[in-house]
Amino acid sequence: MLAAMPDSAPSPLSAGGVSPRSGGDACPGTLRLHRADDGALARVRIPGGVLSAERADALLAVADRFGDGELHLTSRGNVQLRGLDARCGGELAGLLTAAGLLPSAAHERARNIVASPLAGVDGSPALGPWLTGLDGLVCGSAAAASLSGRFLFALDDGRGDVDALGADVTLIAEGPDALLRIGAEDTVFRVPAADAPRAALLAAEAFLRAAADSGAWRVKDLPDDVRAELVHAIGSTAGEPVHRPRPRTAKAPAPGLVTGPHGNAAAATATTTTTVTALCVDVPLGQLTPTQWRLLTGTARRYGNELRLTPWRGIVVPGPFDEGGAAEALRTLAAAGLITAPESPWTGVGACIGHPGCAKSLSDVRAEAGAAVGPVGRLPVYWSGCERRCGHPHGEWIDVVVTPEGHRISHVRGDRRDPPATVRNDPAALAATVAAARA
Repeated sequence: MLAAMPDSAPSPLSAGGVSPRSGGDACPGTLRLHRADDGALARVRIPGGVLSAERADALLAVADRFGDGELHLTSRGNVQLRGLDARCGGELAGLLTAAGLLPSAAHERARNIVASPLAGVDGSPALGPWLTGLDGLVCGSAAAASLSGRFLFALDDGRGDVDALGADVTLIAEGPDALLRIGAEDTVFRVPAADAPRAALLAAEAFLRAAADSGAWRVKDLPDDVRAELVHAIGSTAGEPVHRPRPRTAKAPAPGLVTGPHGNAAAATATTTTTVTALCVDVPLGQLTPTQWRLLTGTARRYGNELRLTPWRGIVVPGPFDEGGAAEALRTLAAAGLITAPESPWTGVGACIGHPGCAKSLSDVRAEAGAAVGPVGRLPVYWSGCERRCGHPHGEWIDVVVTPEGHRISHVRGDRRDPPATVRNDPAALAATVAAARA
């Protein structure tokens, strides 16, 4: 069955909700499964990465029923289900709809929203009203159904973490206002906080009109003159322009205990006076076993009943926690193989699915990444099995790509890339070169 399946095939439930771009946009969803070498793949959008424990349970249930039983986190805080039977699309979508994870068939691939994962838990502004407001507006806009699966909204609590991710439309909290950024423009526009979700939707709809002739899927794909016209048009109806360059490095929350206000996940100590507002864990290569997922959802259920999936393939469990309970929960999660401290050698290590899950990959990069794990590096490293670099990070990072000539390693700084080094068929030399680059 899989051999005859197109790379991106609609399920029976997608009738009436097909985007005009869906013929060319192969981003998977839950109504449009993607063929992979390990079976069909579904990507479930989780706006802001926010999941209740009950919805997390539903995801595990469908992964176990239809797929490989594991949950795979993406660089946008979404969840991928792998190893699916290609014929499960309709039933899968029905179960996700019943769980509240698929509110609109027409918009399921347009619900790409990342949010600062520590918003509201460490003294920073809460983003819940923006998140629910924007998701509702997107699902209620007929035009927004035409957004590609690559178009991205970001909601930043002011710390700059998701502002650095290169979203197409970004809202940044600043006192009683919001700053609206279009693409990577240094000029942002001040709007009242209450109007921020609608301003973001209107900007996305304006992008669709501007992109009609070029066929661009993202703001960065627009011709320079069209992009300038778009920003000018949005600025003419938005508020005061403000110069605020986009941060170049997206800083993930450190694994460990989170304290408030504006706590660092690595900074909490085992004192009786410390208030722990959340737990933060990273997931090795973004792949969660059923046992790990149940431990996380069980922890959430005992405290705030919420999980937040981060764009760095981690999970935040908001509290508040009592000190003893937080420390015990962290020990249990560490024993299950999750990253609970920044000094873990797995901190900052990422990889695409690689071989054998992907036919385009030239090697099993996950095994290679594991073999090369060593001292914690200053920079994150991402291993890609081919030139597509699926799921790679943003900002500054070490790029390891498998090529027919060997592993090519380069230092990436935003849009700039240092001259690469290539290592051929020598695992020890590869590990040493990566370690040196990360340092």
